[in-house]
Amino acid sequence: MAKIGIFFGSDTGRTRKVAKYIAKKLGEVAADPVNVNKATVEDFLAYDALIIGSPTLGDGQLPGLESGAQNESWAEFLPQLDGADMSGKVVAIYGLGDQDKYANEFCDAIGLLYDAVTTCGATVVGPWPTEGYSFKSSQAVIDGQFCGLALDNDNQAGLTDERVDTWLEQVKPALLGA
Repeated sequence: MAKIGIFFGSDTGRTRKVAKYIAKKLGEVAADPVNVNKATVEDFLAYDALIIGSPTLGDGQLPGLESGAQNESWAEFLPQLDGADMSGKVVAIYGLGDQDKYANEFCDAIGLLYDAVTTCGATVVGPWPTEGYSFKSSQAVIDGQFCGLALDNDNQAGLTDERVDTWLEQVKPALLGA
């Protein structure tokens, strides 16, 4: 089994595209990315190292039926993790948002995923600087940094590959050491 599990939620396919890019960059140490609407909790917990990703929808929501997504996603998956023991697991989080249209909830999904996995005991790696972004607030900012990689493919698509590459170099040692 590959060392790093990659799970994503997506409505438009942009988050899936980033997950596939991450898997390609990591090579054989990464499993094929899995949409959480096709995953079980057992699939998710089978890995000691995880990369998870999500867009932020609407007013700072995770994708799911309530937020208007076409399929179930993180909103339906995360409640299944209640009570799960993720201690000893290392998680890196990335998220997509639009800092212009949704400046008050830019990449909130990163923060929501962070809260969910840390509540279960996981260690989150991969904080990312807020410099280079123009937004008003985000649930993903902790101690002045995003608690995961923030991507804006609407307004800064040209920076995505470089940001992912830099972030992967940062998180890879912790993920492989898990």
